Amino acid sequence: MKFRSFDIAIAAAVFIVTSLFLSAARAAGDAEAGHEIAAEHCARCHVVGDDNPYGGINSTPSFFLLAKRDDYLERFSSFYERRPHPVFVRVPGVPKWTDQPSHIPEFTIQPEQIDDIIAYVETLKPK
Repeated sequence: MKFRSFDIAIAAAVFIVTSLFLSAARAAGDAEAGHEIAAEHCARCHVVGDDNPYGGINSTPSFFLLAKRDDYLERFSSFYERRPHPVFVRVPGVPKWTDQPSHIPEFTIQPEQIDDIIAYVETLKPK
């Protein structure tokens, strides 16, 4: 696949705008609401905090591990686009990734709830 200069410039502009949006989103979330969302939906695959230290799936990174990464903000902000999430996570305005049935119940998350999850993740103490 060849990328033209125009494609690279567009990608760079999208990255810059997304970075600015993500920086603003950091302060906008409700950590307690984020914890509730993570406990209800994310804990079935991830260790999300001290309340499920032995939960999750072994091949799935914990929120603690993800939060230590330099790119954690981008990862959590776009988690619904990262496999396997597009199969079962619905975000208003984002087209369904596949017509294949989900292996677990689907759920819908609002953009502001993603901010809540990020606010919760930022409260996690490193292990």
